[in-house]
Amino acid sequence: MIEPTNNSHNTSPNNKSPEQESAGGGTNILTTRQGHPVYDNQNTRTVGNRGPATLENYQFLEKMSHFDRERVPERVVHARGAGAHGVFEAYGTVGEDHISKYTRAKFLQEKGKITPLFVRFSSVIHGGHSPETLRDPRGFAVKMYTEDGNWDLVGNNLKIFFIRDAIKFPDFIHAFKPDPVTNIQSSARQFDFISNAPETLHMVTFLFSPWGIPANYRHMQGSGVNTYKWVNSEGVGVLVKYHWEPLQGIKNLTSEQASEIQANNFNHATQDLYEAIERGEYPEWELNVQIMEDGEHPELDFDPLDDTKLWPNDQFPWYPIGKMTLNGNPVNYFAEVEQSAFGTGVLVDGLDFSDDKMLQGRTFSYSDTQRYRVGTNYLQLPINSPRKHVATNQRDGQMAFYQDIAKGTNPHVNYEPSSLNGLKEAPKAGKDHTPYYQAALVRQRIDRENNFKQAGETYRNFEDWERDELIANLVGGISAAEQHIQDKMVELFTQCDEDYGRRVAEGLKMKAEMMAKEKASFVDQQGADGVQQANTDSTEAKPY
Repeated sequence: MIEPTNNSHNTSPNNKSPEQESAGGGTNILTTRQGHPVYDNQNTRTVGNRGPATLENYQFLEKMSHFDRERVPERVVHARGAGAHGVFEAYGTVGEDHISKYTRAKFLQEKGKITPLFVRFSSVIHGGHSPETLRDPRGFAVKMYTEDGNWDLVGNNLKIFFIRDAIKFPDFIHAFKPDPVTNIQSSARQFDFISNAPETLHMVTFLFSPWGIPANYRHMQGSGVNTYKWVNSEGVGVLVKYHWEPLQGIKNLTSEQASEIQANNFNHATQDLYEAIERGEYPEWELNVQIMEDGEHPELDFDPLDDTKLWPNDQFPWYPIGKMTLNGNPVNYFAEVEQSAFGTGVLVDGLDFSDDKMLQGRTFSYSDTQRYRVGTNYLQLPINSPRKHVATNQRDGQMAFYQDIAKGTNPHVNYEPSSLNGLKEAPKAGKDHTPYYQAALVRQRIDRENNFKQAGETYRNFEDWERDELIANLVGGISAAEQHIQDKMVELFTQCDEDYGRRVAEGLKMKAEMMAKEKASFVDQQGADGVQQANTDSTEAKPY
């Protein structure tokens, strides 16, 4: 059994010197942030015991001003999350080959090699205190603290995404977020966007099926979603896709099951993960890769860089390359889970980018967001800091509390190159990967969009009950949209699969007939019914 990791690095008090520990007369003595002992933590300093208070209340001002700022800006996406510490054990092979055939990444080379890591699970669209039962993709972000620095694998529970070009990401998120006027989420707005973006159909097919609500974090898959590259010591690159497979099995919820859970517990997934680790039932995932030769692959009916597509398993089999075990809960949620910061550009030598347009856009967006949300020096925080020597010429910025100066180097030199004992470039670990391009600079769609085929295949691969749930959920959402959007959605689903489109059309017709009989205008199924019930069930009260 793998023993729980020591999480002492995650909270700054454990990094204090003995002098700091004893500054207040003992480790259990309350002090201000300046180290001043606090003699009265119950009363502010006032003129008389009834006040008013005076401006020189330093202890109060420090305490209250920090309290006012103890929440950083919430993530725009992936706001609701849970996290855990763990380890990754490498297998050292890909199928029957040693992994060095494909990548020179050091932490993957040796069978049994252990790398510490931190994982943050999340929901995508909804806010920081939203129920964990809502229909939404789930984030699956892993930070490995390797000997060559951090590697972040930032993905989702589903293996595909809604869009294939990052320039559309703000529009997609805006459509799924609350209305900017009413601040209420609207399925009519969502399907307005979807009906005008056929590339979303594959993801929508998954999202509105039971796969759209994982039972919890322990029983869901994970995927890097984007296409990456591996590079070996000769500089040869291959395209890769990453997939986390839960060894506990996969479990999803129907809408009815989710509603039953939500009525009693809107933290169920966080609670399940935390309590399982506390019990010593450490969840495990196996990391699998699919490998494809680098290139455009004209023999395929889709572009391998298109993240709305799956790579067929029969053509590109899954190869297990290691196992992740989560064996330690956070000591402090805010310090470790809320301030943890991930980025798709955080790659170690031997792992590389592909030309996936979503990946390229995410690589800018993620790290840029962290510098705004957490701060310029977010990588100095223990949860984000590499577990290895760091030496840079970066200085200053908000909340800098140390400098990345290497011992023995000249602290006056914060630039490179220099002949005055400054930092030097590292020797190369292998030959450069040098892909060749011969193309015009354009703003164009990819050639092989093929928006409907895989969505139809996914629909046909579902079990009967999954298809029933999918149709019911789609009808419930699309019925809130205007008629021309409903008609467009039926047309698009029919192009995916004739039965798919027919069942959605029949469901919408039945829904309209039922609504007409009830003489009720349908605004938003999730919201309007609840408002009506609250108005009906509420009781009057006298003013107090």
